[in-house]
Amino acid sequence: MIIKTLDFIIYWAIVLIPFSMAISPAPMNVFMGLLIGFFLIKTIIKRERLFPKTGVGLPLLFLFLITCLSLVHSVDIKDTLRGGIGRLAHYALVFFALASQVKDKKHLWRIIASVALGLALTAVDEVWQVFTGRDFIRGYATIINIGLVRATASFKDANVLGIYLSAIAPLIFGLTIGFLKGAKRIVFLVISILALVGITLTFSRPTMLAAFCALLFLGIVLKKRALVVSLVVLVLILPFIVPRTVRQWAKDTDYNPIRFMCNDDRIAIFRNSMNMIKAHPVIGTGANNFMKNYKKYKENPEYRNVVTSDFLQAHNNFLHMAGELGLVGLGIFLWLLYKLFSQIAYIYKRLSDHFLKTILLSLTACLIAFLINGLTESSLYSARVALIFWYLGGLALGIRKIADAKN
Repeated sequence: MIIKTLDFIIYWAIVLIPFSMAISPAPMNVFMGLLIGFFLIKTIIKRERLFPKTGVGLPLLFLFLITCLSLVHSVDIKDTLRGGIGRLAHYALVFFALASQVKDKKHLWRIIASVALGLALTAVDEVWQVFTGRDFIRGYATIINIGLVRATASFKDANVLGIYLSAIAPLIFGLTIGFLKGAKRIVFLVISILALVGITLTFSRPTMLAAFCALLFLGIVLKKRALVVSLVVLVLILPFIVPRTVRQWAKDTDYNPIRFMCNDDRIAIFRNSMNMIKAHPVIGTGANNFMKNYKKYKENPEYRNVVTSDFLQAHNNFLHMAGELGLVGLGIFLWLLYKLFSQIAYIYKRLSDHFLKTILLSLTACLIAFLINGLTESSLYSARVALIFWYLGGLALGIRKIADAKN
């Protein structure tokens, strides 16, 4: 009876986390806490492996150890313990819980439904926000940049919203173009269109690039020639259909693609981040300490005479990680990514179920989009969206358990 109760709570916590991401951090953290707590209790009672064999356990262990070692240079040990070491431990437990506790195809479909509902709700909320000025979930207003009205929905920032949309939507895109038929396909097609509208309303260039790459990946691996051709045509006509203010922005940046995508202030932040890495190249300045150290490494004057705040993230996952954990920590994380995608490829090659193969390819597209967006955002360090990476990665590796159970 106890195990059944634990299984019930774990089962529905996994299902409800994706939908809660669309609402606010509070319910998301509640369901994450329930998942972690009851996963630990179940593991202890049943005397199971806390860390199932996933192929990424070793790099994740080393990442945790280097995070602990970064205490040496920490300017705020309490922040490193709580926001660095503690946060990574939480995400690692979510990752392993997903990899071992997803039950079967029915469970997987419920997770997908949760993702789809959250995505549709967010996109509708964006449209409502643009027309009324306020989103209907949390009452946030739109923001205006270079004359463009940018939606934020229930997120405080359009770029953070973009990270969520571009990392979640490819799961729905993949099922729509690669597996579903009939009424389900129509429903998912509508949600896909809503997601694309939502991505556009953020006017986030990295988000659009991430979504484009995810769709291109899906078009190639699923052999959807029409989709690939459509994306190529879109690239060719895009300069002629974007808003006038965007064309002016491109002109103001001298048509430099890096300046256009990143803005001069981000480039300044990148250069300052490199100064931090040069000063502490081995184990960094301490986990969760980047923002408190940033002002010490600002150039004077900064790039193109921009003036950045004294309290900023790196706006790049890899620079942020190198700043906090050094090049050793960054190297370990890159090792983790290599092992994660290697395991996904290993699982995919051994799958025969078309549904599971499509899901795995779609989750891969989600991870690709998250990482691309992370080139201009510290998404792994954002409390609102960092969980997405660990949730999707664990779910992708959990496909192997479902396939094994079916066999």
